[in-house]
Amino acid sequence: MSGRVIRRAAALYENLPLPAGQEVGIVVGIVLDRVRRTPLPGPRGLHRTAGLVALAAGCALNLWALVERRRRTTGEFQLEQPESLVTSGPYALSRHPMYVGWWLIHLGVGVMRGSAWVAATLPGAALVEHFGVLAEERALDREFGAEFAEYRERVPRYLAWSWRRTSAARPTS
Repeated sequence: MSGRVIRRAAALYENLPLPAGQEVGIVVGIVLDRVRRTPLPGPRGLHRTAGLVALAAGCALNLWALVERRRRTTGEFQLEQPESLVTSGPYALSRHPMYVGWWLIHLGVGVMRGSAWVAATLPGAALVEHFGVLAEERALDREFGAEFAEYRERVPRYLAWSWRRTSAARPTS
């Protein structure tokens, strides 16, 4: 029984990789906070609550994205080798919802700790990851062609801003 649980946990971890930018960003934030404490303004209870909300939202978003990807897989699930372009669930809101989920987790950890360093480490980590995302999108474009081009036009890369794409701004064909 425990061997099966360990194998399933290992398979889940392999399919839910923590982006290197977030690994480094979270660790650097914790180290910086220990070297030079820079607290967030406001009450500690508020930090813990807000951080927990961001952390839970990030975990929920990652889980939702993982379940949606798995639901669209017929064979053995490999996150890095999609069988098809998934455009439903959280992928209808963001082309990269798992990155957004990890950013929420990073934010949650920093805010729960009450550390202002998260204001520097999170954007730095996200910027580093952005270059990897661009490479991922080039690979998706090669693999899925016109289907990915249409998806890219319809769904924002990271976050859906209601004013970003309005029907008036879309070219008509």
